[in-house]
Amino acid sequence: MLSAHLAPEMIVIFTVSVAVCMMIIASEGLHIRLTERRGDTNAVQSAHVRPTPRIGGLALIASLVPIAMLLPEDLSSRCWLFTISVLPVALAGLAEDLGHPVPPIARLFAACLSSVFVILILEIWLPRADVIGIDHLMAWKPFAWMFTVFACAGICNAFNLIDGLNGLSSGIGVITAVGLAAIASNSGQTSFAELNLFVAAALLGFLVFNFPLGRIFLGDVGAYSLGHILAWSSIGLLIRVPELSTWAVLLVFFWPVADTLFAIYRRRRAGRPTDRPDRLHYHQLVMRALEIMLIGRKHRSLTNPLATLIILPMAAAPALAGVMFWNQPLQAFLTLCLSAAAFVASYALAIRIATGVRAPKNALVSRSKRRVDALTSARKPPAEV
Repeated sequence: MLSAHLAPEMIVIFTVSVAVCMMIIASEGLHIRLTERRGDTNAVQSAHVRPTPRIGGLALIASLVPIAMLLPEDLSSRCWLFTISVLPVALAGLAEDLGHPVPPIARLFAACLSSVFVILILEIWLPRADVIGIDHLMAWKPFAWMFTVFACAGICNAFNLIDGLNGLSSGIGVITAVGLAAIASNSGQTSFAELNLFVAAALLGFLVFNFPLGRIFLGDVGAYSLGHILAWSSIGLLIRVPELSTWAVLLVFFWPVADTLFAIYRRRRAGRPTDRPDRLHYHQLVMRALEIMLIGRKHRSLTNPLATLIILPMAAAPALAGVMFWNQPLQAFLTLCLSAAAFVASYALAIRIATGVRAPKNALVSRSKRRVDALTSARKPPAEV
């Protein structure tokens, strides 16, 4: 098996990630004051109760060095250039993590700048959308470039939005990376399979400290960088494998994309700014449902990782379908539609549970009915992209 063949290299990358995380935790006293200037534990969308280092994404970025060194020659040199492209979005995220407010539009611009760098230096971009009409426009380079930048920036933002529970964003990152590796292996692209397995190894090194106890977080520097890396890895695959369906790739990225699009929809429908955070993301509802029905609000150290364990299989299902239907556009499209319907239906169920179900008599929670407005804070929350 490919993963067994790569075990030594993956152990090296895993070890580098673990070592960087250990250094961040050991030096917590030097940077936690900067992190706390953000007031994360008081934010409306917070699912944590104590200050925690949120620059764990540096472990992923540091792992790009051994990844570039260990990749096959046909990808290694391009990977070094790609590593440079991560810097704009990573630095913007790091500044935000260290308590220097970076407006949402500035972080979005940084994500776009990182993608523009890839387009100009590596001369690659999204080759097609598998949508009639749009594919015709994709033949015009300026449109293809703008479409690519928009899509990649959206993926960056999507991984940042789901970074709300211990192990959630990084766990879904592992699922996505392994899904892309499986597609690459199935289509004969061994180098891209290795690349994505290496990214998964780096994320697993971070997960050792992030799940279940949450001793360190990805932060904006990690979530944005993870989205950038995975988005461009998928574009590389689409370029090299003409028979790969973009619908299958969307299935692999389904969970962060679905959560982001639904967040935009519900905020617009409620008349709220789309860049204002709330406590109505899918993972937050699952966590609150657990608190209301089973465990209680005073046990968030348990409900937080438990909600992640519930969501990860749900995120893995469409990704597995994407691997199965990687070269079957119709099946991938239909599965994507079914996945979207299931997402919305289960979200509606989670809303009902989190706002209207009474807890059992022996539960450790209040028995009063909860309304949707109770899930959002009266305080003005900080902006998020």
